[in-house]
Amino acid sequence: MAALTSRRLQADLALALCTLFWGATFVVVKNALAHASVFVFMALRFPLAALIMAAIHWRALRAMTRAEIWAGVQIGALMFGGYVFQTLGLLTTTPTKAAFITGAGVVLVPVLLALFWRRHSNILLWAGATAAFAGLYFLTVPPGGIGGLVFGDILCLVCAVLFAFQLIAVGFYTRHHSVGGLSFVQVATTAVFSVLAVPLLAGTHLQPAWVHWDRGLIGAVLITAVLATAVAFSIQMWAQRYTTATHAAILFSLEPVFAALTSYVVLGERWGARSISGALLILFGIVLAELKGPAPSSAESPA
Repeated sequence: MAALTSRRLQADLALALCTLFWGATFVVVKNALAHASVFVFMALRFPLAALIMAAIHWRALRAMTRAEIWAGVQIGALMFGGYVFQTLGLLTTTPTKAAFITGAGVVLVPVLLALFWRRHSNILLWAGATAAFAGLYFLTVPPGGIGGLVFGDILCLVCAVLFAFQLIAVGFYTRHHSVGGLSFVQVATTAVFSVLAVPLLAGTHLQPAWVHWDRGLIGAVLITAVLATAVAFSIQMWAQRYTTATHAAILFSLEPVFAALTSYVVLGERWGARSISGALLILFGIVLAELKGPAPSSAESPA
């Protein structure tokens, strides 16, 4: 019993570490965008993450079927779209706001399931969704009205919707296919799309491709690709064998909190009472959705 308790504590601490990685990356990416354009940064981050994950999950890759690859590509396309809008949003919004808005995607899952797949949701899920939507309003809409919305906040809202659909796809396909295979394919798909987007958007002048190499950019690529993706995925897959879904859900709901703390320490970001109230409402909605909903919590989560 003592050994089991110790292993469960280790698993909870490991999941908390994963959540810290994911929360801190909002600040890391925000800083990296001062040294590279959006799609260049993504084209640096995700191919490296895919290579590392291929080395980790090589046994699962050898056994993959066409159906499994196609499932992973669909999940990866949604993942790519989510990261595009999130990263573009970080150009003009703050890391903390981006994290809380993105986290609201978890609350959108039961709403989308009810609207498009006629899934019934319990009263707690609807309460969580209502709280999160109210929180989004207070967090993103200034006292002067909707005309003062920051464009980056709108982009992050689109990101939250795409990640909600991705979570639904993950929940469906992991019933039939291996977690390791899908994890790799979704990241590899995001990597391929990111690389292809660089010359396409540069050639059409929609977004010029540029990069200024320095230690900060290299560190950001390594943190996001190695720690926040490949390492965190692997830790999560081990840890969730030894802890409960409830523990994992509560720990994952702390992702925007870790983003806020990191932004406070690194960037000196400060909030007023209106923004704090909105963030607390969103966090309350996320916790309810995590505890009662059908979807995994993190947008990057392969579980």
